Amino acid sequence: MAAPAAQRPATVPCAYKTGRTLGQGTYAVVKEAVHIETGQYYACKVISKSLMRGREHMVRNEIASLKRVSVGHKGIVSLVDYFETMNNLYLVTDLCQGGELFDRICDRGSYYEKDAAVIIREVLESVKYLHNQGIVHRDLKPENLLFRDRSEHSDLLIADFGLSRMVDDEQMSVLSTTCGTPGYMAPEIFKKTGHGKPVDMWAIGVITYFLLCGYTPFDRESGVEEMNAIINADYKFEPEIYWRDVSELARDFIRRLLTVDQAERMSAVQALEHPWIRDVSYAPSPTDQKDLLPDIKSAFNAKRTFRKAVNGIRIINRLRSETQEHQLARAHMDRMREEASQESANLDEVWAK
Repeated sequence: MAAPAAQRPATVPCAYKTGRTLGQGTYAVVKEAVHIETGQYYACKVISKSLMRGREHMVRNEIASLKRVSVGHKGIVSLVDYFETMNNLYLVTDLCQGGELFDRICDRGSYYEKDAAVIIREVLESVKYLHNQGIVHRDLKPENLLFRDRSEHSDLLIADFGLSRMVDDEQMSVLSTTCGTPGYMAPEIFKKTGHGKPVDMWAIGVITYFLLCGYTPFDRESGVEEMNAIINADYKFEPEIYWRDVSELARDFIRRLLTVDQAERMSAVQALEHPWIRDVSYAPSPTDQKDLLPDIKSAFNAKRTFRKAVNGIRIINRLRSETQEHQLARAHMDRMREEASQESANLDEVWAK
């Protein structure tokens, strides 16, 4: 049954022209877009209706979440406009030109534990705002933390609300859908015991761990091993070479987020009061802290090289075992994705006809 008219984006004459591709996912492609009259640049998420069939609620959730929080906090990407054509849905948001969080860190000349605490405090302030608005993001990870511009003190924005949901404080643990990025997902998501805002706090614990060493705490050779490690909160501050210069206060902050019991996990308000966050300043890094950047880059590159090798072997094995039916289905999905992409690339022509 078609969604009620009030829940569907309005079809209006197009005011934007799309340009280069900024990113691509399973159901959507993000393109740079310029407002024809003002010349203002934005990010335009182009969502294929064909690929999203049966998952339309995800788009409605994303629009509803963004409408509730847009322009309400400097650390949240704002929804500027949304509309649809015959093949696609279009969500126009702020264009974050400062790059992803981890890329920005790697471009720095130095990086200290204090810098990680400042970053996490900014994220916590934004998450506190989201939670106060009754929204759980459910896909917090470094790739979804973007800088507004290239300036030194640019705002850090939370983006990609495709998996977000609005929840009632009276029913904190009512969500049960398995969703998110595996390495950042909380135990309760895998166990399907019901989840809510605490899943975002678990993800912040994973992000903090990652920002201090360059790899995630539950990284394992297989998805099953990773899931079991998450369910049991099986992680260590190892290898020691990457953790010997990280304070006990930082480790305590991580422990109080990576706890299996949702009731014991810190909320955004509590995390902001943790001394590792509360007492951090924007002053120059103290001389007694070691520059973590060389070790973080080394660890990140080592894990990435290993992961590429493992994924390459998996792809080869999967293609060898793939049936003709699977190949045809995959080819059909590729064709639909290409059709949606072609329309978005010629959006101004589509509306001119």
